[in-house]
Amino acid sequence: MKESEQSYVAWYFLLIVVILYFITGIFKIDVILPSLKFAFTILINVIPIFILVLVLMIVVNYYITPKAVNKHLGKSSGLKRWFIAIIGGIISTGPIYMWYPMLKELKKKGVNYGFIATFLYNRAVKLPLIPMIILYFGLTFTIILTIVMIIMSVIQGIIFEKLEGGGFL
Repeated sequence: MKESEQSYVAWYFLLIVVILYFITGIFKIDVILPSLKFAFTILINVIPIFILVLVLMIVVNYYITPKAVNKHLGKSSGLKRWFIAIIGGIISTGPIYMWYPMLKELKKKGVNYGFIATFLYNRAVKLPLIPMIILYFGLTFTIILTIVMIIMSVIQGIIFEKLEGGGFL
């Protein structure tokens, strides 16, 4: 199937769903109302979070650039480098393939695979999504999940560091 045909398929599906809802609503409005109320309630709960996410993304995109991360990660040492790799991964935005050239340059400048792995692992922790996770799963779950992911990123980074030092990478 061509790319343009695939995009129309989604629109056709949406149109069919809307038509089915409309037909069902004509004959059995009592069946449609609970689902519409539920959808509206979800929308009302999510709108403030979308606004917060938008603001967070604007702030992060404005102040944090790959060049800034490269500058700080390249000059730092010890625990500070791990901290920068963790924070850098968490606040990095955009598609992952856009970060590969920067990570390649860091590797050429002597940054080991452990810090690169930690950076990539922490991309799974997304600040803009934290309010949404809290809304759906609660604060305790979100805190524990985030802490476990950060700890595991450092463990993974240390493993990569050891493998690299042993000549495996």
